[in-house]
Amino acid sequence: MEVFANLGAGFVTAFSPYNLLYCFIGVFLGTFIGVLPGIGALATISMLLPLTFHVPATTAIIMLAGIYYGAQYGGSTASILLNLPGTPSAAVACLDGYPMSKQGRAGVALFMTTVASFVGASLGIVILTIFSPMLAEVGLAFGPAEYFAMMLLGLVAASTLSQGSPVKGIAMVLLGLCLGMVGTDVQTGQQRFTFDIPYLADGLSLVALAMGLFGVSEVIASIGRVDSSRMKAQKITFRSMVPTRDDTRRSIGPMLRGTGVGAFFGALPGTGSTIASFMSYAVEKKIAKDPSRFGKGAVEGVTAPEAANNAAAQTAFIPTLTLGIPGDAVMALMLGALIIQGIQPGPRLVTEHPELFWGLIASFWIGNVMLVILNLPLIGIWVRMLKIPYSILYPAILMFICIGVFSVNNSAFDVMLVILFGILGYIMLLLRFEPAPLVLGFILGPLMEEHLRRAMLLSRGDPMVFLQRPISATFVVITFALLVWAIWAAVRGRKAMPEEAEPAAQASMERPAP
Repeated sequence: MEVFANLGAGFVTAFSPYNLLYCFIGVFLGTFIGVLPGIGALATISMLLPLTFHVPATTAIIMLAGIYYGAQYGGSTASILLNLPGTPSAAVACLDGYPMSKQGRAGVALFMTTVASFVGASLGIVILTIFSPMLAEVGLAFGPAEYFAMMLLGLVAASTLSQGSPVKGIAMVLLGLCLGMVGTDVQTGQQRFTFDIPYLADGLSLVALAMGLFGVSEVIASIGRVDSSRMKAQKITFRSMVPTRDDTRRSIGPMLRGTGVGAFFGALPGTGSTIASFMSYAVEKKIAKDPSRFGKGAVEGVTAPEAANNAAAQTAFIPTLTLGIPGDAVMALMLGALIIQGIQPGPRLVTEHPELFWGLIASFWIGNVMLVILNLPLIGIWVRMLKIPYSILYPAILMFICIGVFSVNNSAFDVMLVILFGILGYIMLLLRFEPAPLVLGFILGPLMEEHLRRAMLLSRGDPMVFLQRPISATFVVITFALLVWAIWAAVRGRKAMPEEAEPAAQASMERPAP
């Protein structure tokens, strides 16, 4: 009963005209940037971070969250119609969504993805509502040692379980930790790694870092990658969106299973909606009676991943809000937005800021209903959005990035930082380094240092405090196991490369000359 009372209070907060307006703005922008391939929720949230200085914390988080889960809805539109995923998690929708479009069933695919998204998000919100307070109560028993060990586990898990090389992920985390050390030491008042530059006394700007790594670098990488001239607007009628009875029957099970997979992976650090959508697709293909249907327009191949990535988008807030551990880069930006507002995410958030916590959960229900209303009648408009020339879109994005980062501190130095981080982000893309672990390390680094110092002070300098306490010892053991696995995977990969290269070289030598 207490949960319902808290949700009622949350709906009172969420239904205020101000919060409703920003919720609508968030889901509308999220759908819009989800439809357009090549931008993504990370870049958009990065650009809108400066706005969080001028609105209340609850309103800001409601809007940013709306962008995040709204992008999950819109990402499948371009995947189905153009075989171009609007978001990374929507890439799976290309496998069966685009074949359905070529079969003249684009309307059915778009309708079923919207329904699957709503089902996955709704069940994800239920899981978030039930488990977040329980996890927060457990977290109240945590001390500095447990917090440090848990954050260390989150960073290592995010770097080793994310896409790409685990060693590269760990390197990005370390770089983020180094960047997070720039500025004035809170305990001693001494400046560190500022190189006598007064602009760095308060540390590097999270807004500049996020905008550069995810905004500017994405613009640079997308130049010439997408040809908007070949994007022809297709007419989708309401009649064409009506699914058959067979489509409905085949979709119910995959929606529920996809929601379960998404809810599980969404709550784990370092996984997120992209891995959840791919895993749900693999599960459906594995248990299908006729796996050959997949890749040729199977409706299950569309509904399961969509339910998974939307459920993951909701449950990703569980560790972020209740433990202060972001599961992916978007959640790291959410964490940064709360810290900018002077609110410390963690177990005390539920009790100290109930209006924010329960208002945010209530806004998820409102936002998802808004998304259904937006997506189904306005599919034709979203399709026409794909005709926006990228030669106009990307310069406008760069202009808004510069205006946004300058407005935070009225500092041209921050604009220079955005340019530098943008170049760094593009180089990282070329070298296949993931930027997400860097952001996680940058945000969690100062918090980890603070809890490490507190733990060492309480134990009088004895590092065994992390192994003497059962919870922190468990986290340390899991972290060590992940590191060993990452090193072993890297060594195994290097050994496999010469073995694969040797037969290829031998075959090329035996090939007769022309």
